[in-house]
Amino acid sequence: MSQAEKAAGTAGEPTGSAVEGAAHEGDAGAPAEDAVPAAAEGAARREAVRVVRNPLWTFGILRSELTTTLRRRRTLALLGVLAAVPVLIGIAVRIETADGSSAGPGGGAAGPAFLSQVTNNGLFLVFATLAATLPVFLPMAVGVIAGDAVAGEANAGTLRYLLVAPAGRTRLLLAKYAATLGFCLVATLVVAASALAVGALLFPVGDVTTISGTTIGFGEGLVRAGLVAVLVAASLTGFTALGLFVSTLTNSGIAAMAAAVGLLITVQIVDTIPQLSGVHPYLFPHYWLSFTDLLREPVYWDEVRKNLGLQALYAAVFGSAAWARFTTKDVTA
Repeated sequence: MSQAEKAAGTAGEPTGSAVEGAAHEGDAGAPAEDAVPAAAEGAARREAVRVVRNPLWTFGILRSELTTTLRRRRTLALLGVLAAVPVLIGIAVRIETADGSSAGPGGGAAGPAFLSQVTNNGLFLVFATLAATLPVFLPMAVGVIAGDAVAGEANAGTLRYLLVAPAGRTRLLLAKYAATLGFCLVATLVVAASALAVGALLFPVGDVTTISGTTIGFGEGLVRAGLVAVLVAASLTGFTALGLFVSTLTNSGIAAMAAAVGLLITVQIVDTIPQLSGVHPYLFPHYWLSFTDLLREPVYWDEVRKNLGLQALYAAVFGSAAWARFTTKDVTA
């Protein structure tokens, strides 16, 4: 065979290296196709991590929780009841003092705090109503909302769907706690606003006489009324954390609400027993009425600081307990 024919034959047949290269290209084709779903899955995971780390996503969860909480019929009913309390107190004082007598039994000596001053200045109806609702009505309403925060979702079967979102249990729990604190503030402001409107409608308003006997202007009195409302809401932060912790222990919203309210009543009873005075300073409702010191001139801050410190301690302890329970809870509903 001539050299030309050998060259032609060699050119017409693929070489071994060419065949092996083609085989490798064929083998690489299948993994390339399989890599497409894997790449898409990895991109989705990276996007989920990016969303979780985005602060706007956290605010979105908080906004959703707060909106859901405030739009529920149960919440609106609670706010309606709280708004009606100042109306009832104002009408009762107006009727009782129609003949010129003082508010409260026995000329006001045994009446609630500030109640005897309402007829002279309607702004005192704000303080009287907050003093009347703080021991019972406000914390009971907060106990209902906090107790239902997690247990209600579990009972309705929506908790596991909330956990599907790339938010994490910690962020979800913080959002629920913040939403419940938002309800505390809204409920307190509703009571204060209703009392202010009723007080201005039924009684005269003007300069405020403080507990110390000094007189401050009506504008400063309004500012102090706003500070009192904020302090009352802050006084409920410890009980809110306790109610949220109870809510993580069960899947029944009704049981969690009943347990939270039961604990509230029990602690308040213990706080009134003189033989147990040694534990009174460590009970979360012990300093609740310290907001009255904001009506002194100058303001007496000692009891207020003790109250805020105690609430922070309860929030830290029971908030950590709720986090430990919720992050390890087996959510099946």
